Amino acid sequence: MTSWPDRPVSSRSHNVGAVLTLLPISTTVAYYGLPISLQELLLIQFIPQVLAYVALGLWAMGVSHIRSQLGLGRDKIGNGLRWGVVTGLLLGGLNTFVILSIYPSLGYDITFLKQTLHGRLPVWLMVPWFISCIAFFVEVNFRGFLLGRLAEIESHWWGHTPGRNLAPFALIVSTFTFAFDPFMVNTFRHLHWIALWDGLIWGCIWLRTRNLWMTIVAHGLEVIVLYSAVKAAIG
Repeated sequence: MTSWPDRPVSSRSHNVGAVLTLLPISTTVAYYGLPISLQELLLIQFIPQVLAYVALGLWAMGVSHIRSQLGLGRDKIGNGLRWGVVTGLLLGGLNTFVILSIYPSLGYDITFLKQTLHGRLPVWLMVPWFISCIAFFVEVNFRGFLLGRLAEIESHWWGHTPGRNLAPFALIVSTFTFAFDPFMVNTFRHLHWIALWDGLIWGCIWLRTRNLWMTIVAHGLEVIVLYSAVKAAIG
């Protein structure tokens, strides 16, 4: 396992990171206080994600060693591919079973997935291109930036060495922000709860290894397995 960069992080970086993480977190929370008529607007649903990428961009302009801080170092690619494939296959199989067997047995409808944007796009575009792009940007956003900055802040609070602790507060906040992303909730309805344990697993992996390649590969491969199985089952 590769350790976190040795370069000390300034207090200014902590403060900037703390403020910027509030953008996606606070707008996600605020969304659920809006009237239903506003919650249904696609533009409103995308605001937390847009602000998350704005925050990421602002943070990136003020720090150095961005790839290392996100966990995208070249030295991490090998392990990222190996363990990402294993994790992605395991989670893909588990979540396929949950969606195709558990949810229907509880009386939940899954055929609505055919009407989602993902369900209407051609298979050749979804696999692997669109899914891989989504996995990359979502992991950079939620694990590399949001979880990473929150973990950095939490380590600073407790006087720990950055990169050497699991940071439970950061893990929980980033996971719930991910699982309750407005666009995800409105697109996948009751199935969005799967993102809760996915987020916890990917978050734990990132905190333990600081290897974002691993979570990108795991995320992408899991969704490819899941998408392919559901597409074959419901058309």
